[in-house]
Amino acid sequence: MTLLTRLSSATAATGLALFATVPAWAQDAAAAAAPTVDKGDTAWMMTSTILVLMMIVPGLALFYGGLVRTKNMLSVMTQIGAIAAFAMLIWVMWGYTEAFGDGGNAIIAGFGKAFLAGVTPASTAATFTEGVAIPEYVFICFQMTFAAITVALVLGSVVERMKFSAAMVFALVWLTIVYFPVAHMVWAGNGLFFTKGALDFAGGTVVHINAGVSALVAALILGKRIGYPTEYMAPHSLTMTGIGTGLLWVGWFGFNAGSALEANGSAALAMINTFVATASAGLFWMLAERVNGHKGSALGFCSGIIAGLVAVTPAAGNSGPFGAIVLGAIASIICYYAVSVVKPKLGYDDALDAFGVHGIGGMIGALGTGVVYAPYLGGPGGADWQMGHQLWVQLQTVVTTIVWAAVGTAIAIFIAKLVTGLRVSPEVEREGLDLGEHGERAYNY
Repeated sequence: MTLLTRLSSATAATGLALFATVPAWAQDAAAAAAPTVDKGDTAWMMTSTILVLMMIVPGLALFYGGLVRTKNMLSVMTQIGAIAAFAMLIWVMWGYTEAFGDGGNAIIAGFGKAFLAGVTPASTAATFTEGVAIPEYVFICFQMTFAAITVALVLGSVVERMKFSAAMVFALVWLTIVYFPVAHMVWAGNGLFFTKGALDFAGGTVVHINAGVSALVAALILGKRIGYPTEYMAPHSLTMTGIGTGLLWVGWFGFNAGSALEANGSAALAMINTFVATASAGLFWMLAERVNGHKGSALGFCSGIIAGLVAVTPAAGNSGPFGAIVLGAIASIICYYAVSVVKPKLGYDDALDAFGVHGIGGMIGALGTGVVYAPYLGGPGGADWQMGHQLWVQLQTVVTTIVWAAVGTAIAIFIAKLVTGLRVSPEVEREGLDLGEHGERAYNY
């Protein structure tokens, strides 16, 4: 996924005058060189952008909110909404140019488009078809929603104890030093891993490994919630979590199929994979519960749905449907054991399993994409495609993302601690962050 600005505002402003003074053959050449904005692709990308927004609010807000205790419901929704809004403003100020601006190097792009300098309604962004484009503003908005949901996902590990002000400071620093550079490395045309041929259709590394690893590091630094794991901390409303799960699944079609940047066969492949991998994962999580002596649960089904969505994200347009089914099943089973066996044994307090589902699922998906891309497994790879080489590239990308996210998160948490402090007081934590941080209750009874 790369951004190529095809038409400058200056050219757009003077285009009619130029055509009036140059020979006909030159006019034809200029017309051939200018990209054509496809109205169908543009409409699809605008729809996809809105679908991803729906994943954040209300999708993720309800999903996470239902998983916490009653006294923290509003704090979770408020943090997710406010951080997503903050990310949008940061994106248009310097995030977009840092990730997809002109020039730069393999780690970050140039800063020539800071505050969207030079971007106009006439400027365009390339799709994957030569000569076909969408308005640059649409591409900016689409990628804006990715940045917003990724930083919001990190909050899943630190809910019920992190200050609202600390979360906002953390978001500003984390987006700048973690998310934007990783997005550039994986998705920009001159990015470190894009040039190596890394496969990440919609964000296995950029979104899920990034968020999951960052969530684990943040949880370890903050420490456990008061009373964890001895006190009762069950979800207060699995109904809300179920609604959030449904909204996330629907919105994920914008996330995955939208990453084709066109309304075409690649988007259709991403669409069917987002159906079948997710369905497989939801059922296999429940099966894993049964095999381990438990009843198949609503929470398990919801968790499996998210694990499948996470795993298929990098493979959405890079796998055949049956490869996606297998990938979803494997990711679901491994994530189940990560949250039900590994986490309790290690004793860390990843409150909503952001690492266990997004981090682990993202790693499985990113590495698994290097397998399911194979043409003899139904993937879109060419006849000369080599699985060993692709897996090596995928592994390099995964390891780099893990290290980058871990170090960057530690820095961002340290800065937030210096500026605002990290945790609410023990009194506020016991009372609940709804009242202690925001002065209101989710439920008045």
